[in-house]
Amino acid sequence: MQAPSEHHWLVRDRFLELRSRWMTLIGEHLQPPQGQELDYWRIEKADSMVVLPIQDQQILLPSPSYRPGLGQVTLDFPGGRVATGQSPTEAAIATLQRELEIGATSITALLPLNTYGWAINSSFSNQNLYGFVAQIQNTPLLPEGVASTYPASADGVQQLLQEMSCLQCRAVLLEWWLQQY
Repeated sequence: MQAPSEHHWLVRDRFLELRSRWMTLIGEHLQPPQGQELDYWRIEKADSMVVLPIQDQQILLPSPSYRPGLGQVTLDFPGGRVATGQSPTEAAIATLQRELEIGATSITALLPLNTYGWAINSSFSNQNLYGFVAQIQNTPLLPEGVASTYPASADGVQQLLQEMSCLQCRAVLLEWWLQQY
């Protein structure tokens, strides 16, 4: 077996692979360039996307969701996994329909915030995040699935940052806000 180069880590073997429909847990022995072999655990899972929906200068949010990892209900933007064979754009459109009851014909613009996925937790997972801003057609009534709105302004962003604990949602919100200026 070839020794690892100065910047190359060598996977000696895989001692565990546990698959579920949500993720694959992998245990490996890694040989760093200099140092002792390590037992390392990582997860492979589908990429995800988060959509910031805006209608008539209002940010639209679904009802808060229960998050089993936290054991509590949180305020989040619409989002979810990108299924195998599905593009992040297709996933974003399907998510707006599922979570806010916004049909594709009501989306006047769907703008990607990033052209490549942002690594969510690169030391532990291969999962990437795609962010989108969806401009929703102005109508007198809010879509059925909308539970709350926040102004698409500095005050609204500030309020959301105080109330939203999801780091992925916060990243999408801040990236959108930074791209405004």
